[in-house]
Amino acid sequence: MTKRFLIVDRVKSLGFAFTGIATMIRTQHNAWIHLASTLTVVSAGIWFGVSREEWAWLVLAIVAVWTAEALNTAFELMCDVASPEFHPLVKQAKDVAAGAVLIAAFGATIVGLLVFAPRLIVLFGWQ
Repeated sequence: MTKRFLIVDRVKSLGFAFTGIATMIRTQHNAWIHLASTLTVVSAGIWFGVSREEWAWLVLAIVAVWTAEALNTAFELMCDVASPEFHPLVKQAKDVAAGAVLIAAFGATIVGLLVFAPRLIVLFGWQ
């Protein structure tokens, strides 16, 4: 039997999602770094007046990092439940998930450099 679509259930789902985001930010130190980076990039984008196309790239990069961090956090929590004791394969799985965050952060850094480096060069007269 298919469950009916109810707005109240969708609102509850949003609440669960926001609770998950808050948990990630509260418990994961790297999420604090992502938050500081996000605020810095958004502030710099506003200050430099980046174009709509540049905003699109910046937003995609930011979302990629946050998504990777959220999935990594969820994966680590599930691994801790499934295998509370140390297991080398669980360690490898967690390392791979953390690597995914690093890949996303590296890509976001490249996007940030492509958008902001030319402006910083002009601003500081490094030509």
